[in-house]
Amino acid sequence: MGAGAISDAYLRNLTAFPDVEVLGVADLEVERAQAKARAYDVPVAGDVDTILALPEVEIVVNLTIPAAHAAVASGVLRAGKHVYGEKPLTLDPEEGDKLLAEAAARGLRVGNAPDTFLGAGLQSAKRALASGMIGTPMAATAVMQSPGPESWHPNPEFLYQRGAGPLFDIGPYYLTALIAMMGPLSKVAATARQARPHRVIGSGPKGGTSFAVEVPTHVMALIDFVGGASASSTFSFDSPANVTMIEIIGTEGTLSLPDPNTFGGPLKVRGAGDGDWRDLPLEGTTIGRGLGVLDMARALRADLPHRASGTMALHVLEAMTAIIESADRGEFRHLETTVTEPDPLPIGWDPHEATLG
Repeated sequence: MGAGAISDAYLRNLTAFPDVEVLGVADLEVERAQAKARAYDVPVAGDVDTILALPEVEIVVNLTIPAAHAAVASGVLRAGKHVYGEKPLTLDPEEGDKLLAEAAARGLRVGNAPDTFLGAGLQSAKRALASGMIGTPMAATAVMQSPGPESWHPNPEFLYQRGAGPLFDIGPYYLTALIAMMGPLSKVAATARQARPHRVIGSGPKGGTSFAVEVPTHVMALIDFVGGASASSTFSFDSPANVTMIEIIGTEGTLSLPDPNTFGGPLKVRGAGDGDWRDLPLEGTTIGRGLGVLDMARALRADLPHRASGTMALHVLEAMTAIIESADRGEFRHLETTVTEPDPLPIGWDPHEATLG
């Protein structure tokens, strides 16, 4: 559901995985859904009700804009389907909590992006940490700085509305990666600001059009983990340069993680006595978006937990909401939700090897 720009990444992969079959594409603009269905040989295209009426559908992938995530996902659950959504889970933790409660009451599952932590880069990082390569993780630094997406995105307005901005749009990749590596968060403190009240679309049919900015565009947060480690983070659409990094400092060395908005490397380590960084080999898949949906499908058949879970997405959502509240109130904010670190994918887990028969 939702045939916008991100749908190509999902459709390209989901139509190639032997363990899932894409049955339909829906969009408010039915013609757009039809075009995507033709491009990927999907048999049905139409509106939301058309897709929900297909009895074979088990999981609906919700790629609508953030403001529609909760309503669409709830409709999917009422139709008796599992739902996997793009980030953020909903616009606020209260909505997210209600959504997970509704799913539990109906015996259904909620999955949620990002699934980049299932890629070879971050999975290899997780195994390196588990091996004790850098000792006990003590602290992390996470940075995402860019000029913002309006220079290249043809419809960037929603990325500056509630539920987006650098924190809610890009932050989930970094926070999910940190949680997958170092466990749940306990409290946050932050500052935030907005560089300018309007931005200008830089490309496409609407190039030159000005639009309003509704959210902070530069956010800095301090994060404490339940396990005792801490992190500093920056999420910004106000930088003239693109900077992406996550480093985890341990008692015996430092691990430099790949961009958490990607599925590959590089992954580097520097031991306490090393003169320079050295590359670590990657093991896993770099195929891209859709891995969380595939893992969810396989987990359903095996009656096991899926990794890109609604529970993790709710914890990330509460953390982001607490960061904004902290910036507004000038105080630490404690988190009420928690999550269990997802198990790493088994060695040799292959999206293109059929396992479901």
